[in-house]
Amino acid sequence: MGRPHVLVIPSPAQGHVIPFLELSQRLLQHGLRVTFVNTDHTQKLIINALQGKKHVGDDPELQLVSIPDGLEPWEDRNDLGKLCESLVKVMPGKLEELIQEMNNKEEDEKITCVIADVHVGMVFPVAEKLKINKRAAFLSTAAAALALYHRIPELIDIGIINKDGTATESGRMIELGANMPTITSAELVWNCGDLITQRNVFQLIVKGTDGTQMAADYLICNTTYDLEPEAFNLVPKILPIGPLLASNRQGNSAGYFWPEDSTCLTWLDQQQPRSVIYVAFGSLTVFDKIQFQELALGLELTNRPFLWVVRQDITEDANQAYPEGFQEKVANRGKMVGWAPQQKVLSHPSIACFFSHCGWNSTMEGVSNGLPFLCWPYFGDQFINQSYICDNWKVGLKFNRKDGKIITREEIKTKVDQVLSDENFRARASDLREMTLRSVKEGGLSDKTFKEFIEWIKTHEEE
Repeated sequence: MGRPHVLVIPSPAQGHVIPFLELSQRLLQHGLRVTFVNTDHTQKLIINALQGKKHVGDDPELQLVSIPDGLEPWEDRNDLGKLCESLVKVMPGKLEELIQEMNNKEEDEKITCVIADVHVGMVFPVAEKLKINKRAAFLSTAAAALALYHRIPELIDIGIINKDGTATESGRMIELGANMPTITSAELVWNCGDLITQRNVFQLIVKGTDGTQMAADYLICNTTYDLEPEAFNLVPKILPIGPLLASNRQGNSAGYFWPEDSTCLTWLDQQQPRSVIYVAFGSLTVFDKIQFQELALGLELTNRPFLWVVRQDITEDANQAYPEGFQEKVANRGKMVGWAPQQKVLSHPSIACFFSHCGWNSTMEGVSNGLPFLCWPYFGDQFINQSYICDNWKVGLKFNRKDGKIITREEIKTKVDQVLSDENFRARASDLREMTLRSVKEGGLSDKTFKEFIEWIKTHEEE
């Protein structure tokens, strides 16, 4: 029998692809061969974003392949409802075709292990059908999110949600467990977009969770036990291997959907230590023009240096949407870029705090660098992460919305001043950093768990 050959399958979103590629790099370090499965659309984005840099797929031991997502080329992949509905229908079949084609070509290095995203866990029965006996699920969100998924039958039974996932009351409080995040029924992970979108995202989560529970042997998570111990009590099978950060292996992260503007690192070199507000909202957050301008005016009002990631699609006509005269007024202390090498930015000594949408990757990156947060979640598990940051770990602040709608420039200035003037935020963030990094160092729990996982992959099944 040849060496282990691992098929890695993320959900087709940047926040999932990045940790899955980082996991793949770690597998390579341990002598495994990896084939990484993107959708066709995601594959193009990743390759285009690299713009002549060393390709993550240049390593002959890491092959990037792709399968259709079932949508036409012109259809909007940010329409999560349509994308989720299509993935549930087509991904298992397309994956089965891919595995059979690969195994027919390479007799000595057939697929021996599948590691798939919990959110596309409906592919595990395919691996079982094809007699791939090592099947592992990887959760790229907080373990608390999976604890919520496991409670779905209970939430239906007690009348908090309907069988299609829609909330019966929008403001009902849900505590995931003792000393765990508290969210409202309007902030459930699948409550994004219109009702059709919610139902399709909910179905993807249910089918993925069911597939994982039925057919996955191993369940690993990009977190550390010390950050959310109660979640591990609620989901006993889950094992921590995080945080998976490129900086922990002195490497570069990969999987971004936009080209990085590295000029911001030179700009940061010119700033004072702990002076810069880093503002970044991930790959999917969008603002209407009024909120976008209020955010810009709030950053201006702080009178502090800031680095702001402004994607082209973050608002309509982003380059033209700034308030009149804004760019000229902040030219000496503000820098706007289309995309940033975030892990390098967050580790830069000039960064004072992280103004974030609270995606789990961003949360792990901020925590690992000992930074206080200003939290502006947009959808999905980001509300769970905000609750961790503000209510449980107490290393950040939430914003209040005027009339429940807009976050004003005055609110932005107030919270920035508050989080930067109170050294307790920085002290608690520093403690979290030390605790988190201990887990991935030699002998730490995440380090031990990952090495055991590698040995499990390498162990041949008894005939």
